[in-house]
Amino acid sequence: MNKSTRYLAALAAVPLLALTACAGGGGGDDASASGEITYWLWDSNQQVAYQQCATDFEAANDGASVKIEQYGYDDYFQTLTTSLVGGNAPDVITNHPSFFPQLASTGQLLGLDDVVESEGIDFDDYQAGIPELWVGEDGVRYGLPKDWDTVATIYNAGYLAEAGLTPESLQNLEWNPEDGGTWEDTIAHLSVDVNGVRGDEPGYDAKNVEVYGLGLKSKSGIGAFGQTQWSMYALSTGWEYADKNPFGTDFNYADDEYIDTIAWWRSLTEKGFMPSYQAASSGVGIKDAYGAGSYALVTDGSWNARSYYGFTGIESGIAPLPIGPSGERVGILNGLADSVLASSENPELSKKWVAYLASADCQDVVAEAAVVFPALNSSSEKAREAFSAAGLDVSVYYDAVAAGETELAPIANHWVDVLAIMEPAVESVLIFEAEPESLKEAAAEVDKLFAND
Repeated sequence: MNKSTRYLAALAAVPLLALTACAGGGGGDDASASGEITYWLWDSNQQVAYQQCATDFEAANDGASVKIEQYGYDDYFQTLTTSLVGGNAPDVITNHPSFFPQLASTGQLLGLDDVVESEGIDFDDYQAGIPELWVGEDGVRYGLPKDWDTVATIYNAGYLAEAGLTPESLQNLEWNPEDGGTWEDTIAHLSVDVNGVRGDEPGYDAKNVEVYGLGLKSKSGIGAFGQTQWSMYALSTGWEYADKNPFGTDFNYADDEYIDTIAWWRSLTEKGFMPSYQAASSGVGIKDAYGAGSYALVTDGSWNARSYYGFTGIESGIAPLPIGPSGERVGILNGLADSVLASSENPELSKKWVAYLASADCQDVVAEAAVVFPALNSSSEKAREAFSAAGLDVSVYYDAVAAGETELAPIANHWVDVLAIMEPAVESVLIFEAEPESLKEAAAEVDKLFAND
């Protein structure tokens, strides 16, 4: 039983809360907004900034106390489900759009429309597309926008120079699933074996590689979502996750564009241009491997950008994603939010905290930390300035969104079930236990999930 399946089974065991709680009561009675609440994060890099937000919030609200707890992302939602079953869940959580429908449909989240009204929140002030991610099929809002993110290429400038390349040479690379285009040509040239032979030179030893042209991130969602792994390739063929987003009911994992993308992506490991899935899953994460000099390029999210600039002896830069067969670049635009659990014993204070997290007072503090891009537009611009002041030009991420080179993260019912099917299916392909065509069988299993919707 994998993590997604365990999550589903555990969530099914959580008692369904009353729908009136799901729709979210509690209006904004400040008199009851006191006591202690617990708030969960999964990114330790953001904890300092949010601790400052908590300190400021407590100073402005006499008798209020916010306890922040941090859990790693890979186990976050499983840990949350365990806490819900055990009756010791937090009050407020950092939430992911792919997971909130499951929580909302089982009555685990409070609606926040009353907070929007009482606080006069105008979603036109937030990154376009992000606020809409957090409205359920029932029309109830279950999250207030926290941040936004997208994906770009991060490069080791020293390795580029050694290969006779420049940052400018990465600006307009093209990709296709037949031969990989100039994107694969570049990855091959940046790959170096233990004898100093490059991937596009005769005698390259694909079994003994010192520097891979492209890194590989192993994490949950690699088969269904692939945000930082393969989404930029599949989506730039014109492929879509489902018939609509959000709440699609006809997924497209059987399409040739998807299967051909996975097949090409896997071929990079055979050629020695990208590490094997087994190596990427060995316990050394993509950032540490990059920092150790093992990768020349990685595709990663804006939330990790600063991490790549902290390695001694490595000068990093950020470049656009490759252009696909559609003639466009396409990266995922995602955004987290903060949600209140229906099990909270202090919903008034919890809602007040969530409103504060969505305000400029807190999001400006987050912006100054230069770790992520806040969802509030004014705070997002301050984050760009803070990154620049820290020596990081993150314009590529902003430019991609401004140019419309993004698509929203997939949101659907049964998403945990989709993960439980597609993740092991793609893993089997990547470790050569199955062929890419086998993904059609997994796709048929996904279709069954929505047969009665």
